[in-house]
Amino acid sequence: MNIEKIIIDGTVEALKILYDFEPEISQIQIQATRKEFEGDFTLAVFPFLKFSKHTPVVTGNEIGAFLSKNIAEIESFNVINGFLNIVIHKDYWLNVLTHANITNSYGIVPVTEDSKLVMVEYSSPNTNKPLHLGHIRNNLLGYSISEILKANGKKVVKTNIVNDRGIHICKSMYAWLKWGNGKTPENSGLKGDHLVGEFYVEFEKHYKTEIAELITKGLTKEEAENQAPSIIAVRELLIKWEAKDEETINLWKMMNNWVYEGFNVTYKTLGVDFDKIYYESETYLVGREEVLRGINEGIFIQNSDNSVWADLTNDGLGKKLLLRSNGTSVYITQDIGTAKMRFADYPINNMIYVVGNEQNYHFQVLSILLDKLGYGWGKELYHFSYGMVELPSGKMKSREGTVVDADDLVDEMIDVARKMSSELGKLDTLSHDEAEKTFKIIALGALKYFILKVDPKKNMMFNPEESIDFNGNTGPFIQYTYARIKSVLRKANEQGILINKKLQIEQLSTKEKDIIKRIALFPSVVKEAGNNFSPAVIANYSFELVKEYNQFYHDHSMLSEPNLDTKNFRLVLSSTVASVVKSAMNLLGIEVPERM
Repeated sequence: MNIEKIIIDGTVEALKILYDFEPEISQIQIQATRKEFEGDFTLAVFPFLKFSKHTPVVTGNEIGAFLSKNIAEIESFNVINGFLNIVIHKDYWLNVLTHANITNSYGIVPVTEDSKLVMVEYSSPNTNKPLHLGHIRNNLLGYSISEILKANGKKVVKTNIVNDRGIHICKSMYAWLKWGNGKTPENSGLKGDHLVGEFYVEFEKHYKTEIAELITKGLTKEEAENQAPSIIAVRELLIKWEAKDEETINLWKMMNNWVYEGFNVTYKTLGVDFDKIYYESETYLVGREEVLRGINEGIFIQNSDNSVWADLTNDGLGKKLLLRSNGTSVYITQDIGTAKMRFADYPINNMIYVVGNEQNYHFQVLSILLDKLGYGWGKELYHFSYGMVELPSGKMKSREGTVVDADDLVDEMIDVARKMSSELGKLDTLSHDEAEKTFKIIALGALKYFILKVDPKKNMMFNPEESIDFNGNTGPFIQYTYARIKSVLRKANEQGILINKKLQIEQLSTKEKDIIKRIALFPSVVKEAGNNFSPAVIANYSFELVKEYNQFYHDHSMLSEPNLDTKNFRLVLSSTVASVVKSAMNLLGIEVPERM
């Protein structure tokens, strides 16, 4: 049992017996003892004075004496004013360390047949452009949340909905037909997603020119946007696609396949994957059928221009378009269809959408529409709303070609890792191939950690060079600490030192005890991260653990320690820290190098 729970339960019993008072558990507040005082945990006794009828010091001593007598793990106690400081016996901490050291997957709850099934949707790219920095945050959050939920004993299905149809896709298709001159990934040397993205930008440039020309002829901006030849041609292309025109469908398939091949390369580089991929081109038809059913059942309204709307005024959400007047679908249509298909495909207990906070309204509407359509699980959908990510240079805009492509960013991160590692001489002992592999591990670790350590709900600024600092709250700092520990353990092995799991040590230093306390927290940290869907909880715990370890490493001898029991203890402590760090980093999708 957790020592804090033992102390709380013991305090409840003490108050009953000493003062004939049965408190609520919430009334008993236990916290870590401040560093300037002796103790491991501190109990405030002020709330109990009206029952004890004694001074704070007397009350604290009475409760302390009771706990010390009845709880074997308590070694001693002291009272300062109204605070009872409790010292936990050394053997308890050694048992905690031994348990963490010998337990496979320490802190991780195993998945069982009875585990609840959670589906997590993330990525959700459009097939008219490559993945960019915003997608990186989405993918890293979605993947990490999935891994954290697994670590909390949940069955998880990682899913992706690819937005492979619609007006924006037709813009790239039209641009390729108009200005492509037969360009392909093979004859251009470009990744397919980058090539298609270039045509999306090309369309927008021509479209803007046409709008400007029409405005000079006397049209309003809105009239020009609707009457520009390019946008008219794109709308016609969309209608052809929905009518399954063979030539249009073949062009669509060809360009989408280029994009999928490009996406797969990026996903592999980022280390994210999916168990099931849905495509809007398939799910929108199911959604359209549901909308048409909603009209027949009087749930939705069809206007005189044939457009279909949901009136959510009573829900405070206004009116929402579901089908355009020409019969074509909108995003909410396919999301209705996708939700229906998913719940038919899997016995989902919880559905989590990892989507940016600019879509808060969209998911409020989706939840209500599904409920109105008779799907009881509609209101149970959870939108994991996260903040935007920006660069020091400002916001990114896809249609203007000012986004930061994910591939380009990763390449830049590797270059920065190579430069900074070389300047610091971090990888001088590695072969060229080993060093290049490690540069990539450092770069991706820096990128992932920098993004995931931030509270997901907050907007964030991403700075590549700041993220690869080998000091401070960064991925490379944690990776370097792990590699340092592995180096010590290798040297111990080379010196023929056999590590004994049975720990015998006269006393623990403050820093050694502090590290064990951090290790003891790991299971509860994993649980907290799962409850709050927050990789940041794992990231910042990892930093605090390695920061504590590095202070210990600088102040304590290891392999040169003359006392064999102390040396053995410190090697077990180091090995356990490395194991916990690796587990924590795995939950963030971050690799830790054995050498660095």
